[in-house]
Amino acid sequence: MTAPAEVIVLIENFERNLEAYRGGKYNETQVRRDFIDPLFKALGWDMDNSLGYAEGYRDVIHEDAIKIGASTRAPDYSFRVGGQRKFFLEAKKPAVNVKEDVEPAFQLRRYAWSAKLPLSIVTDFEEFAIYDCRQKPNKDDKASKARLFYCTYRDYAEKWDEIAGIFSKDAVLKGSFDKYASTSKGKRGTSEVDSAFLAEIENWRDLLAHNIALRNANLSQRDLNFSVQQTIDRIIFLRICEDRGIEPYGKLMALQNGVNVYARLRQMFRDADDRYNSGLFHFSKEKNRAGAPDELTLHLEIDDKPLKEIFKNLYYPDSPYEFSVLGADILGSVYEQFLGKVIRLTSGSRAVVEDKPEVKKAGGVFYTPAYIVQYIVEHTIGKLLEGKSSKQAAGISILDPACGSGSFLIGAYQYLLDWYLERYVEEGAEKNSKGKAARIHAAAHGAWRLTSAEKKRILLEHIYGVDIDTQAVEVTKLSLLLKMLEGESNESLNNQMALFHERVLPDLDKNIQCGNSLIGPDFYDGQLDLDDETVQRINVFDWQAGFPHIHKAGGFDVVIGNPPYGASIDEKEKKYFKERYATQNYKYDTYVFFIERGISLLRNNGKLSFITPEVWTRLESGTSLRQFLSSNSALERFKFFGEGVFSAAVVSTCVFIANRSEKQSTINIETNLGSWKLNAAQWKATPNLVIDYKVSPAAASVISKLTLSSFRLSDLGEVIQGITAYDKYRGQPPDLIKNRAYHSPIKQDDTYGKWLEGKDVGRYQLSWSGEWLSYGPWLGAAREPRFFSGERLLFREVPGKERRIQVTLATETSYYGHSVTPFLLNGGCTFALRFILGIVNSRLISWYGEILLPNFGKDIFPKLNPQDIRLIPIKKLDISITENKQIHDKLVALVEKMLALHQQLATTKNPQDATLKQRQIDATDKQIDQLVYQLYGLSDEEIALVEGNV
Repeated sequence: MTAPAEVIVLIENFERNLEAYRGGKYNETQVRRDFIDPLFKALGWDMDNSLGYAEGYRDVIHEDAIKIGASTRAPDYSFRVGGQRKFFLEAKKPAVNVKEDVEPAFQLRRYAWSAKLPLSIVTDFEEFAIYDCRQKPNKDDKASKARLFYCTYRDYAEKWDEIAGIFSKDAVLKGSFDKYASTSKGKRGTSEVDSAFLAEIENWRDLLAHNIALRNANLSQRDLNFSVQQTIDRIIFLRICEDRGIEPYGKLMALQNGVNVYARLRQMFRDADDRYNSGLFHFSKEKNRAGAPDELTLHLEIDDKPLKEIFKNLYYPDSPYEFSVLGADILGSVYEQFLGKVIRLTSGSRAVVEDKPEVKKAGGVFYTPAYIVQYIVEHTIGKLLEGKSSKQAAGISILDPACGSGSFLIGAYQYLLDWYLERYVEEGAEKNSKGKAARIHAAAHGAWRLTSAEKKRILLEHIYGVDIDTQAVEVTKLSLLLKMLEGESNESLNNQMALFHERVLPDLDKNIQCGNSLIGPDFYDGQLDLDDETVQRINVFDWQAGFPHIHKAGGFDVVIGNPPYGASIDEKEKKYFKERYATQNYKYDTYVFFIERGISLLRNNGKLSFITPEVWTRLESGTSLRQFLSSNSALERFKFFGEGVFSAAVVSTCVFIANRSEKQSTINIETNLGSWKLNAAQWKATPNLVIDYKVSPAAASVISKLTLSSFRLSDLGEVIQGITAYDKYRGQPPDLIKNRAYHSPIKQDDTYGKWLEGKDVGRYQLSWSGEWLSYGPWLGAAREPRFFSGERLLFREVPGKERRIQVTLATETSYYGHSVTPFLLNGGCTFALRFILGIVNSRLISWYGEILLPNFGKDIFPKLNPQDIRLIPIKKLDISITENKQIHDKLVALVEKMLALHQQLATTKNPQDATLKQRQIDATDKQIDQLVYQLYGLSDEEIALVEGNV
């Protein structure tokens, strides 16, 4: 498509007055108004919010300019979809040389890298540059570093398709932006901001731990961990406040000059206590404060060197981080990993940082992705608030009983902030913006924002959390406080202090508490001899005493989170769980107990939603939990996400939503195979209450047609695993195994035969990668020779991209390992081998396999192993009946045609002939699928289900 007429006019106008625009008097604000805004309006973006969307859902945020040093500012534009940032745009006046000047590119990349945005733009309209912002920025980078695209205004008309195909709103909505970002991602030099910042603060921890332990010999291990954590949290808080314009810029940087750094830092902490009132800075006893003050850290001795080391890389241009856009979610993901380690004191009072035992057992720390948090928040808090006014939302309480670094509570808080702002505007912006009790105030560009006092009220009234880890509790508080301060300035906070005569941040000690959500004070009954270490580790928590007003109200309205799984449980804890939890079973997994505890903490009609492993929905070990939920709640919804949620852990997950209610008619089931409703009454009538989430009622009908009148493939022949060529347990020498001594690129003697890899086997086609194997009893497990010669089917272990079962016919002698599985037909079978080949290669059997075959149906690393192959259903067919014999023979003929076409395609060199052959193959494949549907008696609706058209 050509550039729109309005863009052509912009180009002509710019050309006409080029010299004037390049002059120093034509500033950035003018070029934004005259050219950049209209340019992006032509790309479909609502630049001035003419549609009147709520603040949280505006297309474009025109960032307020924040002075954070001599030359750095907030990004000029943030382009968003559904409230989520997609890219930044940094605007410059035409006098700036975008192509060559280092500073604009470096600053943009710092913004976008810190915000985890893959692409962003620098433009002065005269020039237009796109940057890959996943590469860690460095002050010595040239302007061309990580630049993916560059053009001038004279190229806009010619390159309009390219620009609009990535950065128009329509392109972003349709996924073209994300596709371009993924395909243009550089393989070298990329470094995610969270992993880089994690390495940064882990270095801080090492520096502080070693120095504090050295200079403060009387500290206990718990005191050392507390001191290091609090110092890091306070530095991060103050540094972020500087970049957001809340604190004077450069205060921490100035500490690098001179001596007695910690003495001056302590004074900054005391000043922050006077200003913020946060538990992060709480050093003396005060009336009506729940938490005890920190009477430890201000008395520490810390050398200048480690503190100066920390401060030196925190500022532009040495720092790659732009703290004004470093979101609470990014900080949370960093801290989640950071909290997986603990400082241990050795006998010589030396500090050693190591994995926490529970983290080591669980295989690592797994941060919940934002889309999971968003899904849970929308389906719990969102549903609860539907149709309510701001007054009707009063007192709604939201709990995460294993809050970790606070990801769910941050998501819940952000949802509430957006919801309240939208309600106040709808209910009368002018009314809600007046007086001492104003809920909102007018911001730049005609936008309304919540007052800091209102954000404080929302946080204290609605958000609650508990975690057994003291460090996690402090991080959750820090994350929530930073979220509250987003969009604030020094001026707005000073106004609040003057207006309300109170410090600006809430004390969260009553809202976010430390304790064991699963074990109450009754753990001590009859156990008077517990040592201090056990008491600290168990860390019992009294829910009624911890949240008395919630208990009085009947419970929490919403319980959400990602409870821990796989945690270590000692015998005392097992005894406690066995005596007090109805859901206990022989496996003792903590997430099960969190579900039971969470339900018990809900008020009537309250909602619980967790992300957990999905095995409890179907395995025998989950029976007691399913029984508990069926008796004590109404299950509303399941969404099965599979194995791809946590990048570092292969665990199949689900999100479920339960309502503490007796009313229930259907349970909504969402899977990657589609959505359906499970009749609750029918489910409750089943013996073990299994939720077979892959089998919808419609799918069950198809499956019954496949299984009720079918053989298993193992009834018709033999399936065996391929050769194990090398096996150290059979006494083969390590060097022989390492050198793959029985494989060769040439045929050395008569013992050698062709060796096939899994990649050599396709649907109706067989190739050879060129390697040979010496076959004989010297192999680790040679198998019987008959499985490697004569007519047989070969199944490929790993399916293709389309998740299709891949089988072909083999006739000549060849050998294969576990990546290929042979099938030999029984002598008494009346079916032709090609008849079976057509069935197992059909779309219907691949669909069946994804639902019911245990290994083939996995989301990650699906495989078709011998166990799966034996279970494939083959239609029972009496071919002595003429009609059945005709179907059998027709399928055999189509399979023979497919085999022949693939052989012809493999030898075709003319591309036009290859296209024709491929079209014949596709048509014949469809004919086979239709015949197999007919064979199993599927209706048109059932065929549409199998082919994904419903």
